[in-house]
Amino acid sequence: MNKVKKIPMRKCLATGEMKPKKEMIRIVRTTEGEVFVDPSGKKNGRGAYLNLSEEAIQVAKKKKVLERQFEMEINEQIYSELLELAAKVKK
Repeated sequence: MNKVKKIPMRKCLATGEMKPKKEMIRIVRTTEGEVFVDPSGKKNGRGAYLNLSEEAIQVAKKKKVLERQFEMEINEQIYSELLELAAKVKK
């Protein structure tokens, strides 16, 4: 019997879309309270996923979904890093 490998799906915080984990970007909050972008998706901490599109990132920023998810202020640098990654993927 050939077992089909299950693709891990994640939900975008901004758009609510379910997509394969590989198509999303993970943002992590560590136990020390650090928040950073985790392109590998393997770092320890609480993870939140966003679609890698400028639209989703802008929505997340406007609605403060990451602030609510992590219950803390999110540095402007995180959003610029996400937008840079989205721009690279677009090309």
